[in-house]
Amino acid sequence: MATTSELDRVTMVVLRYLRGPVFVLIFVYAIGITGMALIPGEDADGNVVYMSLFHAFYFFTYTATTTGFGEIPNAFTDEQRLWTIFCLYMGVIAWLYAIGSIVRLVQNPHFLGSLAEHQFANAVRRIDQPFFIICGFGDTGSLLARGLSDHWFGSVVLDTDPERIKALALRDYRVKMPALCADPGIPKHLVDAGVRLPNCKAVVVLTMDEEVNLRISIMARFLNPDLQILCRSTSLRHSEHLNMLGNLTVINPFEIFAQLLSMAITAPRLHNLNSCLVRNRKAKLGRPLDVPTGEWILCGYGRMGKWLHKYFELHGIHPVVIDPDVSEVPETSRVIEGHADHLSLEQAGIQHAAGVVAGTDSDHDNLSILMCAHSLRPNAFTIVRQNSHDNQIAFDAAKADLILQSSLTTARRILKHLISPQIQILIEYLREQGEECTRQVVDRLISEIGDKLPHLWRINLCAEEAVAVARRLQSRAGLSLGELIRNPYDLKGNISCIALSIERGEQRIMLPGANEPLELCDEILLCGTEHSEVILLATMNNAYTLNYLITGIDAPRGYLFRWLAGLRKTDEVLPDS
Repeated sequence: MATTSELDRVTMVVLRYLRGPVFVLIFVYAIGITGMALIPGEDADGNVVYMSLFHAFYFFTYTATTTGFGEIPNAFTDEQRLWTIFCLYMGVIAWLYAIGSIVRLVQNPHFLGSLAEHQFANAVRRIDQPFFIICGFGDTGSLLARGLSDHWFGSVVLDTDPERIKALALRDYRVKMPALCADPGIPKHLVDAGVRLPNCKAVVVLTMDEEVNLRISIMARFLNPDLQILCRSTSLRHSEHLNMLGNLTVINPFEIFAQLLSMAITAPRLHNLNSCLVRNRKAKLGRPLDVPTGEWILCGYGRMGKWLHKYFELHGIHPVVIDPDVSEVPETSRVIEGHADHLSLEQAGIQHAAGVVAGTDSDHDNLSILMCAHSLRPNAFTIVRQNSHDNQIAFDAAKADLILQSSLTTARRILKHLISPQIQILIEYLREQGEECTRQVVDRLISEIGDKLPHLWRINLCAEEAVAVARRLQSRAGLSLGELIRNPYDLKGNISCIALSIERGEQRIMLPGANEPLELCDEILLCGTEHSEVILLATMNNAYTLNYLITGIDAPRGYLFRWLAGLRKTDEVLPDS
């Protein structure tokens, strides 16, 4: 059975509401025009004349607009005027009926929904750049859209909450982001969002319902088997189902935060670099957190608490757990049953504890725990879980040492996957190499950009993105990394960036040197400033600039200057007469 397009649905709704008024108007005008043509009139000489159908239609047309050009082509008789009065009143009634039907039509939710879907599908089809589909525009979706916009990536948004869609229209994004208030779990809406389009690069599933996330992921996989899917899930059962779909990345913010805390304990410099790469504005290059490794108090053994407890145990830390439900806590940890307050914190030994984690699913409880911990031991290292982005101001005022905001953690990890998977691979590489290698990278970054937040971007040395570079590499002229990132304003230095990795097919080159030869279709991950990205983009697509960086010679441009330069070279070659 053929599917019905949104344009067909809009047309059917319009016809259903307006066919009655249209028939009434046609009937009233037909009766009026016919009557005017049949009623005899008089010309200036008193002869009997009949109005033509064209003149009758013209008369009714301008009287319907209340223009009033007078009686044409001759003055009317009383019979004609009486018929005109009757037709005018009938026309007013017909137009009131028609206008009322139009008002009801534009208020009809089915019409508005069908029209919105039709406009949305057209807007998506007009996108000619790579884009992503975001299913769920809550706190995480909003933060992710902002991050993608900052990197000039477009997105298409689906959400069932009309207020969130209205809020999106008020955002000042750098790129247009079409949005539709609809259930992203319905295949038709995913198709309208462009899940089958070749420039759709990934589907990001971020609703608050695990079952809905699973359903959306399954639908997207069947609609496009090769498309990358990133899905938020904190449930082990749902994660197992999701991993079976293939080419799908499960994002668990609690596991990610536990990994980050583990990194802060064992590799503080790498944790600091990672925080700066994801543009954490509270982080500063070269200023890592000093996380103590003594005794810890873990308040709350829910989804976050279980992951934190797991990674604490991996480092030989056995935290004291405070939770009303202690049935699942491992025997290696001391347990205090109840809610975290002054009494339970004192029983847990806060006076000599290294740190306190407030990890319940209530922001009010977490802030209360934080206040108790600060009052009992002001210098204790504190980690707090923030559940709602709306409470950001209160958590900033609480001044915890480390804040887990689930939405922000999820958005940052997804952004890293979408911008370039090489980022996370680089972090794992630096983890293996050790803190000394990380220190060298941080020192290089500081020398290039100072105390600014690093800006990440990637380039592809292909004909579509780097015309001049691709032509040079195709001609086998050769090009090194150092030549590419040389500063056109100062050939002795480079633009403010460093190359973090080069992806060449299945091969990955981490922290490449300046002498690294480049090849066609290399994908390079760079870190620096936004201004350096603009300069590099201009270099890659301008053959004159690229040649100047390599040779140091500013070649003449234009036919006239090249011709003059050729004559000069000829004069230098010819011997003196």
